[in-house]
Amino acid sequence: MDLDLLTRQVRRNCDISDARYAGMFSICGLALRLRDLFKWERGLRPWEEGDPAEVLDWIGAREERWENLAQADFEPLAVDGVPVDPFEAERVNAELLPTGHWYGAGYARGLKPVFFVAAVEERREVEGCRVVALGRELARDLLTLPALSQGPLVLLRRDSAARALWDQIAYVTPSGRPALDAALDACGIADHRSAAVCRDFGRLLRVQEELHLHHELGEIHESTVRHGLWQEIVAAFPLTRVELVARRVKDALADTHPVGPLLRFCRERNTAGLALFMANCDRLARAIFPELAQVCDALLVRGDWTAVEPAVARGRRAAAALAKAIADAHAAGPSRLEALIEDRFGGALGRLPQEPE
Repeated sequence: MDLDLLTRQVRRNCDISDARYAGMFSICGLALRLRDLFKWERGLRPWEEGDPAEVLDWIGAREERWENLAQADFEPLAVDGVPVDPFEAERVNAELLPTGHWYGAGYARGLKPVFFVAAVEERREVEGCRVVALGRELARDLLTLPALSQGPLVLLRRDSAARALWDQIAYVTPSGRPALDAALDACGIADHRSAAVCRDFGRLLRVQEELHLHHELGEIHESTVRHGLWQEIVAAFPLTRVELVARRVKDALADTHPVGPLLRFCRERNTAGLALFMANCDRLARAIFPELAQVCDALLVRGDWTAVEPAVARGRRAAAALAKAIADAHAAGPSRLEALIEDRFGGALGRLPQEPE
């Protein structure tokens, strides 16, 4: 396989996807994602910033390119001289893997197409699932997705994960700051200034990877509602409050699954893992799991794990009941589902930025 040709074709498809879906972001959200994309393209580390004038010139050129590609079709990929649909990742990887690289294709929030090519760093099996850890990315789009699952496969995108984690640190909300500080302390990073965090960033990254890996494993093994329900809801309500809640409920089930991250952190008394999880929780996540949030917050203050695992179990039962209510409302029709979401979460949603993950 011609890796250079494939990379160029995938980058073009990434640009087409970005051109079509740039409007789904707020102005601030788009600027932050363009900044990350610039740093990746220039080979900068997550905490390194480019010259502001150069960044602005690059953004102008990228937006001009998007204007020229907004109506373009995705380009087939050349695989052994044969054009292949860009969503047929398995067909591409059958030829690409001998080069030590992986091709990914799928859909993210709002049904935005996502494509990437990355070097393979590690392959293993965990909980009956294939896990592929990826390193340097040769092609990617606007979304900095640290991990994803497809069937019984988990992809860990370490390059994107590092950038996502650094952004989380840089833009942590006031409510998430105490949990992030606790995660840093638990990793042995007592100095929370940026320069000190950079030196020991790998410690926090390892905790983050454990969190993402077991979240994806929880999603794969989760069976509370019928297979395909969440995909149907996302397809019916892209970029809406319904999609946002559905995704968070799905996440809650994955996080509380027996192979998910929360019970694993409880068994291991992994304060760093639990703290990093809590640092990610916004108002909606806390509205879905109010008791768990309170118990975890107390743990970070007192160090007492006694109440955490029972709270996770009760949170799972509550998430399962909510998932079944969503399934029943979805079966009854769109208006019923929208009414349920507004009734249960309208208050929390009203204060949340509607940004894609």
